[in-house]
Amino acid sequence: MNTSEAAFFWGFLLVYGVVMYVWSPKSRNPESFYRGADDQGNAVSQWLLTASIFISWIFAKSVTNAANLGAAYGVTGGLAYASYWLSIPVAGYIIYLIRTQTGARSLQDFLTSRFGRLAGLAFAAAILIRLYNEVWSNTAVVGGYFGLPGEWEYYAAAMVFTAFTLAYSLKGGLRSSIFTDVIQTFVFVFFLGAVLFMIIPANDTSALLSKGEFRLNAGFDLLLVALLQMFSYPFHDPVLTDRGFVNNEKTMLKSFVVAGVLGFVAVFVFSLVGVHGRLNGIDAMGNAPVAVGQSLGMAALFFMSVVMMTSAGSTLDSTFTSLAKSLAVDLPRLAQRATNRLPSMRVGAAVMIVFALIGNLPMFAGTDILKATTVSGTMVMGLAPVFLFYGVARWSPWSFHLSFWSGLGLGVLLAAGLIPASWAIGDGNYATLLGVNAYGFLICTAGFFLPLIARRLVGKSLATGKVR
Repeated sequence: MNTSEAAFFWGFLLVYGVVMYVWSPKSRNPESFYRGADDQGNAVSQWLLTASIFISWIFAKSVTNAANLGAAYGVTGGLAYASYWLSIPVAGYIIYLIRTQTGARSLQDFLTSRFGRLAGLAFAAAILIRLYNEVWSNTAVVGGYFGLPGEWEYYAAAMVFTAFTLAYSLKGGLRSSIFTDVIQTFVFVFFLGAVLFMIIPANDTSALLSKGEFRLNAGFDLLLVALLQMFSYPFHDPVLTDRGFVNNEKTMLKSFVVAGVLGFVAVFVFSLVGVHGRLNGIDAMGNAPVAVGQSLGMAALFFMSVVMMTSAGSTLDSTFTSLAKSLAVDLPRLAQRATNRLPSMRVGAAVMIVFALIGNLPMFAGTDILKATTVSGTMVMGLAPVFLFYGVARWSPWSFHLSFWSGLGLGVLLAAGLIPASWAIGDGNYATLLGVNAYGFLICTAGFFLPLIARRLVGKSLATGKVR
């Protein structure tokens, strides 16, 4: 990138940051800052919520991963990654049931009431790790359009982008995040269309949509992983689940269903960028959107950068607001040190500033962004039985812990490379990941039901006089 081109990219980054700050509304009370209500206390509308869920889950790392998988496996890879978005309707329906059946105000409240405070604390720790990963994994993608890891331009762009996003997040909290999500949705869709306008005519459409094989060693194993994680992955992401409690239940459910379908389509469509690279022999070099953009010229690279910047911005501002709510509202309630009254906005603002500073540290260490999805999704596989079968466990702390910690333990073993080769299903790159998720789901489910079965057996023994 020459000097004039670099100036153009930096200029857009600065304009983007200023526009987002000027247009974002200012929250004047904690209800607006933490729950997204307007100044009159009105809840978020259905279509505003739909746009917010859609763009907030179109992470910059996600569209990059989708394109990389398209380059590696063709449409099979794109479908595999896009399938994660089908978990949005799943999460929406379960949150709908939780709200209508229990009256819970958050997943934290629900878990604490059903499984105890230690369960709530374990869940809080899981979502904080998730949110921490969202900071660096999105800013690193933006930095990649200004330089390579190790170059000052890469780190400078990531930090400037962080500063702009933090500025408008401090201004309005969740209200600002949801409002700017609408702007970012329109910008994202427009420039995604511009990218496709350059990609599709350059290929035979049938070849573009048929490149790939549905074999375990050709990306199909990752598709199965995504379908297994569908029932656990969304629940450790408050960027999504916080939005399940900001308006009435039916409106929320409609928004989740529509946003999930649109997200699936958008991510799959963007994976065609990588498929184009595969068809045309373009070396993805770990970042297919950049490689393809460079091959098509500066205009295409710019379009790619706008897509990444808007998707990263929507996720990062949502991450900051979710961190503020988790640490300023949910954790004090869990410790029984807070009433129904929301804390000062200054508390949430302080949380955002701290995580803006420490959240980028893994980027400087060069961590792989795909692992922020696959490994963290595996570690929380134990949440699937908890949310799928909660109806049979009115008060069962052991059910939560045996399920949750079994999944976490397997995820740690996977990350450490300690899973036996015999667990692999197939011989593809994700064979071990698939095995851990498949067998792990069975293990976690058994752990969830074990205390319930033991309780019934003991109850029957007491009733017959066999246990004193």
